[in-house]
Amino acid sequence: MSVASTQQVPASRRALPLGVYLLAFSLFAMGSAEFLLAGVLPAIADDFRISLSSAGAVISAFAVGVVLGGPPLAIMTLRWPRRTTLVTTQAVFAVSVAAGLLTGSYAVLLATRFICGLAYAGFWAVAAVTAVSLVTPDRTARASGVVVSGLSLAMISGGPAGALLSYFTGWRGGFWCVAALTAAGAIASLLAMPATSSGPDPSVRRELRTMRRPQLWVVYAVTILSTAAYMISFNYLAAFLTGVTAIPGVWVPAVLALFGVGAFAGLSIGGRIADRRPFHALLSGALGICACSVLLAVLARHALAVVPLVFLLGVAGFVLNPAIYGRVFAIAAQAPTLAGATTVSAFQLGISIVPVLAGAALNAGGGVVSLTWIGAALAVAVVPAVALDWTISRRPAAG
Repeated sequence: MSVASTQQVPASRRALPLGVYLLAFSLFAMGSAEFLLAGVLPAIADDFRISLSSAGAVISAFAVGVVLGGPPLAIMTLRWPRRTTLVTTQAVFAVSVAAGLLTGSYAVLLATRFICGLAYAGFWAVAAVTAVSLVTPDRTARASGVVVSGLSLAMISGGPAGALLSYFTGWRGGFWCVAALTAAGAIASLLAMPATSSGPDPSVRRELRTMRRPQLWVVYAVTILSTAAYMISFNYLAAFLTGVTAIPGVWVPAVLALFGVGAFAGLSIGGRIADRRPFHALLSGALGICACSVLLAVLARHALAVVPLVFLLGVAGFVLNPAIYGRVFAIAAQAPTLAGATTVSAFQLGISIVPVLAGAALNAGGGVVSLTWIGAALAVAVVPAVALDWTISRRPAAG
């Protein structure tokens, strides 16, 4: 009877393996360092006696490490057992964080932040592929969504909690906590993660040949455009809320956390629908970002409208993520490691172009409201890219 009842439960509704949740925890630990930085930059500037803009370079150093590190590390570790790569990258991340905390040199801090970015990219490159390898094909997007949810939890709680801890202990306190959690994730991965490999015959040539598929780069375009579309509004929400909506500054962290709650909900929703209807998830997310961005611009002075729109923007933005990973691993099924690593770089590249676009608009006198219009335009640009991916996908069937 128990066997029959188990067989009646759809695979998409069964519990995911423990390894998937371990990957989410590790990503939460490492991702908290990224969101913690924004809350302690003034303290870092004071400690090293540098300007706030110079202190901001620690964010850029990490981003450059992520963008540049993913694809090369995916190739370098292709023949390693995936568990070995996961444990090694977490260990390097934890040691680099600790080294940056122990130094009194700003140059050394920048170098360790760059190494953290490399390790983070290396972990991401293997984590997404590992999660997919632990589940059946009909649950790949859901598994990817659970792993990415670790990042949204870092946004909701990890970063704010670390910033609060740093308020009482100095800016290093929150990062010591990140180092400890990352080390715990490495130990848990070593003890409980299955020793999966890259396949029976991992091939660098096959990985590189897969990267030549134009359809894969269409999905990367979707990734870059959609990420920039919601991040350009999120990154400047504090200025938007206080300067335009006139929300008291004390409430800004709560509204920002609400975006993270929406992101978590979006990942859950996207993970449920993306395995069966990936293009629906991609289009719904893009159109949702566009609608929320436009409404934020139009209703910018009305707090009762802006606050729920921030939540909905988080939902719409992160509905796409499981579908993006699902599309990448569907297109690059025979050689997914390098393709998955490049997806991480594409996400980070989307985040990295936001300051350039925002700076151009603000320097032209557009104001922070203009940034939501840019987000809407970027979201609209996602639609033809998704349509192109859908068209290419249908060609083999039509033939």
